[in-house]
Amino acid sequence: MQANTNEPDRVRANTSPESLKGIDRAIQEKVLYYSTQPREAISRRIAQLDREWDIERILEANASSLALLGVALGLTKGKRYFLVTAGVLGFLLSHAIQGWCPPVPALRALGVRTRAEIDREKYALKVVRGDFQEVAAPASFRENPVAEVLQAVKQD
Repeated sequence: MQANTNEPDRVRANTSPESLKGIDRAIQEKVLYYSTQPREAISRRIAQLDREWDIERILEANASSLALLGVALGLTKGKRYFLVTAGVLGFLLSHAIQGWCPPVPALRALGVRTRAEIDREKYALKVVRGDFQEVAAPASFRENPVAEVLQAVKQD
């Protein structure tokens, strides 16, 4: 897949347009849904977002698990299993440098988000909840707050 060079986030730049649309649409739908919910429901959703694992954490956990398995098998079953560790570490290095490795497309297609995407939903919900009432907002924001919030946190 050709990387989107206009995208500053490495993972988003290496994500298919279809997956990006799905992830962005899901964020918008959640914010729209919670904009009609009581403050307590929004607070519960924000707490869920604080606990949500982003793609980096999932990749790190999976890579370290597979690397440790490769080392354990290499020590007990045969040296050829060290290739598992070498392969996993190569993929992890590729991800660190380019923002891409073989599991990324599958995880993104499943809707696994970056920390920035999770935070985008979280801060939009905080605005909807009224956390930033002290911040001056343009008049149009007060006329249509949900649309303005989504525009303010839109990922370009």
